Amino acid sequence: MSDDISVRLDYARAFALRAGESTLRYFERGAKPRDEVGVEAKPDGTPVTRADRDAEELLRRLVKDRFPADGIIGEEFGVEPGTSGLDWVFDPIDGTKSFVAGVPLFGTMVGVLDRRNGNEEPIVGVISLPALDEIIWAGKGLGAWSRVGEGTERRARAGTAGALRESILVYTAPDVFLSTGTWDAFERLARSTRLSRGWSDCYGCVLVATGRADVWVEPLVSLWDVAAAVPILEESGAIYTDWSGRRDWRSGSCLAAAPGLHREALALLGGVGGAGLGSGA
Repeated sequence: MSDDISVRLDYARAFALRAGESTLRYFERGAKPRDEVGVEAKPDGTPVTRADRDAEELLRRLVKDRFPADGIIGEEFGVEPGTSGLDWVFDPIDGTKSFVAGVPLFGTMVGVLDRRNGNEEPIVGVISLPALDEIIWAGKGLGAWSRVGEGTERRARAGTAGALRESILVYTAPDVFLSTGTWDAFERLARSTRLSRGWSDCYGCVLVATGRADVWVEPLVSLWDVAAAVPILEESGAIYTDWSGRRDWRSGSCLAAAPGLHREALALLGGVGGAGLGSGA
């Protein structure tokens, strides 16, 4: 399996960079007219742009050209079954609202899932932040690595904060906690940290995996939001679970934290000896 991981990791990096570069054709720093990027609302109310669709179409072509037997799961164009037992998972632009507003905290996420042993295991993850010229990648058993610009590749390592009161918490937006009925749990956690800030899923993952933040929490995520994140976080030394404390990337919630903080954070969310998440989780 190690050969499958290393080969697909190399290609996943190249594919994520290509797709990320394609999104920059539509991006500029500062707000832009909606028709310039073709902003539309999906059925769930979240935005999608021409750039999202173009990037995912490119990723699908790249995978099918090189790995025709692999399956594909993409945010914009759904599932394309394969026969190899390996599935690529794409979020062409994570942080579309930031992208549309001209804020550079968006990224392209590419993951690979292995279903060949009867279970499903994330084995490859890449996040490209094209407007920041930053990329982070990991393969199961191969470590997590990051690079900014043309700089040196560096081992990505989670932070070492020993207590939540010393930590930095990252998330996407407070309205998601309100709409999912998880505000009280989030507030307990946020009040216990030194600093909390809202950014995109992908940027929060990158910050935790590189030790610039300590806890990343989301009450509502899809597979394409976290499939690439799991290998990156775990290979960096962070702990990834859902809000029930399970290592589950399909449950709809996520908590990633430096090793010394995860249990304390989970308890505040209700996952360990707590009151639970409420009906919205």
